[in-house]
Amino acid sequence: MTFEGMSAADARTLASKWLPAWTGNQPEKLAAFYTEDAFYSDPGVPFGIQGKPALLEYFTRLLARYPGWIWTQERAVPLEGGFLNFWKAEIPEKERTVTLRGVCVVQLSDGLICRNEVFFDRSSWMTPK
Repeated sequence: MTFEGMSAADARTLASKWLPAWTGNQPEKLAAFYTEDAFYSDPGVPFGIQGKPALLEYFTRLLARYPGWIWTQERAVPLEGGFLNFWKAEIPEKERTVTLRGVCVVQLSDGLICRNEVFFDRSSWMTPK
């Protein structure tokens, strides 16, 4: 496994292609950015999932539920083997749009994402009753 160094400009370039793949309910397009043995976690799967088949299954359910959300990068901080991605998501939900901000660790191997750990406060997303 080869880890690449990445500049903030390189991270912006990758994010400009990868983050739009989270919109539009195209899980295969999104999964194409990940290695076959990728690890992914977010607050919905805090212990993570491993491997592209499991990742594709998860993305299929997630993107079907939120096909219109839009993800943008706010900034990137280079890390060894990848970058720290500060992002914003606009999530249409019922009669409102939730704006969510978070961060994720992105590590690369041979140009693809091999590790993606996503962090955000889920309580800011919950619909009031």
